[in-house]
Amino acid sequence: MAKTLAAALQEEAVSILDIRDEISLSKGEHFGLVTPTYFWELPKPVREFLEKIEINQTEDHYSFVIATFGTTPGCTGEEARRLLAAKGLLLDAAYSIRMPDNWTVWFDLSDSAKVAKQNEKADRTIEKVLERIGKQEQGNHMFLRTPYFTKYFTDAAFSKARMTKNLHLEESCIGCGICAKNCPVSAIEIKDGKAVWVKEQCALCFGCLHHCPKFAIQYGNNATKRHGQYVHE
Repeated sequence: MAKTLAAALQEEAVSILDIRDEISLSKGEHFGLVTPTYFWELPKPVREFLEKIEINQTEDHYSFVIATFGTTPGCTGEEARRLLAAKGLLLDAAYSIRMPDNWTVWFDLSDSAKVAKQNEKADRTIEKVLERIGKQEQGNHMFLRTPYFTKYFTDAAFSKARMTKNLHLEESCIGCGICAKNCPVSAIEIKDGKAVWVKEQCALCFGCLHHCPKFAIQYGNNATKRHGQYVHE
């Protein structure tokens, strides 16, 4: 989604994992943050990025956040607005785009035809959001958003869910290292030819579970095994 938006706006999409401590905005340059929604709030790596980054501004910036979500974008828009305000950047608009929910502890993504329809609908929503960005609309336009105080209830559940003891490895693991390479918080290492979690908590992105070529990583009571893997094409 970030790449699609950047191409349409003739700007560059950059992963937050590739930015160190500073962003410098040229005159008239857009600032757009594209983020998934985890437990109705910002993912921990996104929150930490916004807390540490320094933003150098000039003028005429249109700033926006877009949250992808499965059930609700929660309070992601307001949370991003507050974190950016602390850095001196006023958020002009917030948008949301519903996509397949890859929290397969609850959601079944084994029906590829159903998932494809969800993505087709998301593509149409992207076009509408692009039109609004082109008009530089103001305000929080997130669909099914929740008040900011929601975060005070979801934080505890999110922290508990992020415990890596909830994840487990099946014997089919081949030690390929894809999970370790792609973990945004370096919570996985390959030891003795097998994946091992080396931190108590992770980002809970499920990147390890969904990208595993042997589907060897599962969460909780194995509902994830029944509900399949999801990687956007």
